[in-house]
Amino acid sequence: VQLQASGGGLVQAGGSLRLSCAVSGRSLSRYVMGWFRQAPGKERELVASINRSSASINYADSVKGRFTVSRDNAKNTVFLQMSNLKPEDTAVYFCAASLNLGVQVTTDSYAYWGQGTLVTVSS
Repeated sequence: VQLQASGGGLVQAGGSLRLSCAVSGRSLSRYVMGWFRQAPGKERELVASINRSSASINYADSVKGRFTVSRDNAKNTVFLQMSNLKPEDTAVYFCAASLNLGVQVTTDSYAYWGQGTLVTVSS
């Protein structure tokens, strides 16, 4: 399976961006999906995880109420809608896929990763 993240860019604080993750090679419905981010000098951290049916979703506390993860299994695409962006949201954002059951919160749970897309939020 291959993952291609896109949609990053430069945005002012308070603005919005929508990231997409296109999955190819296998059906998206096989995977639990996650969005992670990594800021310079920091460890990669979970932003959101969504299970196969979208019935179970987990968000990092830092993004709750501002970010929304969704998936369209028919279109093999996962989305991350980011609103009210803050400078501390600046990072490279990665999408990842896991064959495990249920939402997954650790990087070790994900076997497949996209290349990352840079989000820069200016103050």
